[in-house]
Amino acid sequence: MRMHLDFPFIVFGVALVVQGIAAFTGDFLRKHTQRFKEGERHDFSTIQAATLTLLALIVGFTFSMAVTRYDQRKNLEEAEANAIGTEYLRADLLPDDLGARTRDLLRQYLAQRIALYEETDGDIAQDINQRTAKLQNELWASVLPATTRQPTPIVALVVAGMNDVINSQGYTQAAWWNRIPAGAWALMALMAISCNLLVGYGERRKGSLILFVLPTIMSIAFFLIADLDSPRGGTIRVHPQNLRATMQSLSPQ
Repeated sequence: MRMHLDFPFIVFGVALVVQGIAAFTGDFLRKHTQRFKEGERHDFSTIQAATLTLLALIVGFTFSMAVTRYDQRKNLEEAEANAIGTEYLRADLLPDDLGARTRDLLRQYLAQRIALYEETDGDIAQDINQRTAKLQNELWASVLPATTRQPTPIVALVVAGMNDVINSQGYTQAAWWNRIPAGAWALMALMAISCNLLVGYGERRKGSLILFVLPTIMSIAFFLIADLDSPRGGTIRVHPQNLRATMQSLSPQ
């Protein structure tokens, strides 16, 4: 299921078809069952209104979850760019040979981070993650010799900055893994199907066009939620603007 949620257009299409079937199923049941007795129409309308209200609350809550996760990914991209830029400056505090090596590795590392944000293919992204992990090891190894040569507070500051660079990537990865729970999607889908059944069953107009209104609206909502929740497959994505700006500001020394 998670794989399909990375493609919002698939979510839109499936949601539209399933909800449309539910609405027309409700309409079919209405036509082939007894009509409402006196007083039953009012009770049914009350249940229908309450169910639609609950659906709206669930959709709003899920949308809020998606927006929060999107904002978190944006903030962590900025934090990651700041950590890399700061450590690049602190590399000047290292001995010349170590400083030059560290700056070169940071530029390579930054290029891999930008590539990961811009990549949409999951398999290629895995390769980028492997190269990133290798560069992290090399970055850490590049500052360790300074701790034995010059175990000073200044060197400790450089080591702490490198730790921030590596940690910031871990925080970003954790945020990309932090998706809307499958249970929330299942509950929202179940409520949407139930509401469309009730709308179809309670519709008294002869035309069938009205039955497409709720499925279409809900499918658009599902599309937007899936789009915001997908770090890689959506159309609304976090672009590495801060990382690219940091790359432009870094120059070989």
